[in-house]
Amino acid sequence: MKIFFTFLCCLVLHKSFSQTLFLDEVTKVSKKTRTYKKLDSIKLKLDFYKPRKMDSKTPLILYAHGGGFSGGKRDDEYIESFANNMAERGYAVASISYQLTRQNLGFDCNTNSTDKINTFNSVSNDISYAINYLIKYKEKFNINPEQIILMGTSAGAEAVLNLAYVHDNKILSKDFKFAGVISMAGAIITLDKINSKTAIPTQLFHGTDDKLVPYNIAPHHYCDKNSVGYLKLYGSKAIANKLKEIDKPFYLFTIKKGNHSWSGRPMNQCRKEIVDFLYYDVLKNNNRQTEIAI
Repeated sequence: MKIFFTFLCCLVLHKSFSQTLFLDEVTKVSKKTRTYKKLDSIKLKLDFYKPRKMDSKTPLILYAHGGGFSGGKRDDEYIESFANNMAERGYAVASISYQLTRQNLGFDCNTNSTDKINTFNSVSNDISYAINYLIKYKEKFNINPEQIILMGTSAGAEAVLNLAYVHDNKILSKDFKFAGVISMAGAIITLDKINSKTAIPTQLFHGTDDKLVPYNIAPHHYCDKNSVGYLKLYGSKAIANKLKEIDKPFYLFTIKKGNHSWSGRPMNQCRKEIVDFLYYDVLKNNNRQTEIAI
């Protein structure tokens, strides 16, 4: 009995020491919902997934859901599954609600291009308010303000990329800089503000046949040039090319003939690639330029 017990302990210890924080599932998770901004008619909330018993301040992934700025919610089952899994690896995760300014209005070729840009900026502002709230209570949330990673799906991806690279932010402090950004079927309205000073590790998932948000350079929803909704966008391929040009890190995951359904699928199907990017490109600053096509 004594020999067996010693052997069993060795097995347990070997398993424990072979696991790596931020790569493997090493801890339990707690979840709480908080209000990060009160408006006249609504309260903007976030679900905070906290890894338990962490000795040091944790990196934070802030996630913005998709839904065309008219729908979607922060606590869909696939979002909860992803957030729990990342928190088990040691990342704090905040999945936020934001103002659905296009609810009952749509977000297509009949939407004025100026309204589209205003929508991007509105959600970028809401994300900024959530970040300020989390930083204000950083001790309670046990987060590292220098390791905040943006992440978004579809509309949420457009918003986080806009915040990271385009938006003239007046909410966050002037010296604030994100540690990284993960975009799933996102795009921005210009590449001009991506430079050696503003570039951050950027992971981009996108299907080449996405007819809503262009993979490379094309109008939003491929609207006709004469339509009120015509707005030229620069998608994942264009962003990666810009980062390659200035020799900055990026991780481009291309799905050949993939459509817009790939805006959400990476959260379940590409967790290995997401964890790889977070660990090696964001936390370890390996300065890689990765291109994968399936």
